[in-house]
Parts: sequence; structure tokens; C-alpha cells
Amino acid sequence: MKRRNLLATAAMGLMLASGAFAQGMDKVKACFVYVGPIGDGGWTFQHHDGAMQVKAAYGDKVEIQYQESVPEGADAERVLTQMALGGCNIIFTTSFGYMDATNAVAAKFPNVKFEHATGFKREHPNVSTYNARFYEGRAIQGHIAGKMTKTNKIGYIASFPIPEVIMGINSYYLHAKKVNPDVQLSVVWAFTWFDPAKEADSAKALIDQGVDVIAAHTDSTAPLAEAAKVEGVIGFGQASDMAAYKDGPRVTSIIDNWGPYYVKRVGALLDGTYEQIDAWEGIAGGEVLIGEITDKVPADVKAEAEAMRDAIAAGTYHPFTGPINKQDGSPWLAEGQTAPDGDLLGMNFYVEGITGEIPK
Repeated sequence: MKRRNLLATAAMGLMLASGAFAQGMDKVKACFVYVGPIGDGGWTFQHHDGAMQVKAAYGDKVEIQYQESVPEGADAERVLTQMALGGCNIIFTTSFGYMDATNAVAAKFPNVKFEHATGFKREHPNVSTYNARFYEGRAIQGHIAGKMTKTNKIGYIASFPIPEVIMGINSYYLHAKKVNPDVQLSVVWAFTWFDPAKEADSAKALIDQGVDVIAAHTDSTAPLAEAAKVEGVIGFGQASDMAAYKDGPRVTSIIDNWGPYYVKRVGALLDGTYEQIDAWEGIAGGEVLIGEITDKVPADVKAEAEAMRDAIAAGTYHPFTGPINKQDGSPWLAEGQTAPDGDLLGMNFYVEGITGEIPK
């Protein structure tokens, strides 16, 4: 039998087997595709922790399968196809670069549910998207950075020029600038999600420029490890708490708390309430947590950071509140205006005051 017929036969079998989704299921096979290793200490570590929370919540009602370090591209499509053919009822694809592969495979397996993290394409009714408002945590980090820098030079290690990362850079800079008009931001593009050597080199490049506060939008602990080598340099945990560096350079962290979302979505399959959604929660929804702020942060700065966290959670403060201009000086947000979600999700510009260009 030709391969295409094998795929078609398997897909039909899955459609028949999955026809009871609307009525609920006795058992769910939940599968996860990771861009890095589960031991990265950051992004993938947190997604895997979420998967384990699903297992803890439902026990024998759920089977968990995962694959680590899957490249974004053709390999992802192959892995997703294998998972769908292997009986996965729901597949979580946990990196932006899986977007096209997720939608391509979803078209072939209409009764398998696909959930794509940080993407925006929902080309088929069995594809949902979910994200977290990381920019809220970047605002808090920026406030701390602006207050604590001694050199007035702060840095940001960026992964890829996508809206999620650009949002973080802008939020970090805006809030540092609010409390320190002399602050300057340097951005290093690593063009990787997980490569400890590149991440360490990026951190070293920033430190060599005189940067003494480093934020990172990559997945490993390497930037903190590099910061720990230089007295007076501080940084932030990214995606995970990275608590091992609390006695060193880490002064707080953004923690991606995916577990509640994963538990809810698998539970919806079990009880028959599952439907396509586009989720984007932040501090208020509990998907973005702010890790413990250490005693390295002065008490007044800590109190201000915690007050900002609480105001964001309460909905009384939005990190992108005007007046804000774009990098070229053209107006973006007027006084008191907050950024529409559509502007943020398509963000492809720096705000005024950031030098350099966004890579194409």
C-alpha cells in the first residue's frame, strides 16, 4: 500500500475513534512537542512541568507523550504526523516556529486537537492558540533595571524578531526609561531559542559594552551563569524561576505557568466541553508569575515593583500606556491610550529611544 493511502487510512481511523470528543472521553492521550530539552532550566522545563501537572491532575485518565529538541521546520511536521498516527488526541506545540507545521498536520487529522503556543494562525477548526503576556513581566524587570543600573547601560538578549520578543524589548526599555531618563539599551540578537554557548557569548558581549543589568528572551540559564562571573552584574530568570542563581545575579524572574492551561484544556476533552479558542493570559490569569524579588533589590524598588505587579493584575495599569512614540518619532499611543491587542500581536517596531534596527 502506498504511503499516502496508509496516511489516509490511519486518519480515517482516528476520525472514527475521535468522534466522541463532543461527548467527552474516558481517557486522553496528550502529547507535547518541545523545541529544547526538558532540562534547559527555562522555557521547555516549564512546559514539561505543565505536562506533569496534567498527569498529576488526572492520573490514569491521561497518557502523556513528549518529544524534546524538535527543530522548527520539516522535522516538526514529521514528528506531529507520527504523534497523530500514534493516537494522540491533543497535541501541544510549544514554540512559535511550529506554527505552519501545526496547521499543515491539523488539516490531515481533523479530529485530533492541536494547540499552538505563541502563534496566531488558526486555519482549521481543530487548531487553538495560546500565549502569555510576557510583556507584563518585562515592565517589572525594566523598572528594576532602570533603578539598579550603575552604568546606565542595560541589555537584552533577543532570540528571533517576532512580535512576542519585540514586545518584551519595548516594555523593558519603556519602564527602565520612566525611572531613569539616562538609561541606554543594547540588544543582542542570538537567533536561537536554546544554545547555551551563543547565549553566554551574547551576555559577554553586553557586559563588554558596560551593561550591568541583563534580561534574556532565550531558554537557558547561560546568561545568568555569565553574569555571575562579573561582580556588579545582575539579571533575571527567564521562563523559569532559575532559583539556583538567587544567591548570585538573579534578582527576580518571569515564570511561565502553563500548568493550569494544560489541565483545563485536557479536562475539557475529558468532560466534552472542548472548543477552539485563542487564549492570551498574563499576570491576572496566573500564566505569568513574578518570582521572588531578592534582597539585592532595595526595599523601595522592591515595593514599587510589587505595586506594579499588583496594578497589572488588577487591570488598573497597562504597560503600554501612552504617550508613546515609535522609534522614528511618529505617534503611536496618545496620552492615556492603551495599546490594542492587535497592535501588540503584530508589533514590528521599536519605541522611541531604542537605537539600532530590528533584523529582517
